Amino acid sequence: MKTQTLAILLALLTAGCQTPTPNYDARFGDAVRDAKRKMTIHPDAGKTTDTGLGLDGRAAHDSLIRYHESFKEPPPVVNVINIGGAIGSGGGR
Repeated sequence: MKTQTLAILLALLTAGCQTPTPNYDARFGDAVRDAKRKMTIHPDAGKTTDTGLGLDGRAAHDSLIRYHESFKEPPPVVNVINIGGAIGSGGGR
């Protein structure tokens, strides 16, 4: 009796170690890869030597300089105190 109980308990414990979803695991991550593919406008852009269209050299340079300058100082602090209701509602007094 004791050995049968031990054998059943051992069988139940080792059953949890088996992989019940091999079909799901084979396709794990397909949805994310498919979504990334659908969001990419031109997947072979890195393989071509074509220059970008729409900006000339001076505009691209100025844009890059403005972008770099924007990180030199932190953005201004905005103090918002709105406790207990809408600002400027005017009703109720």
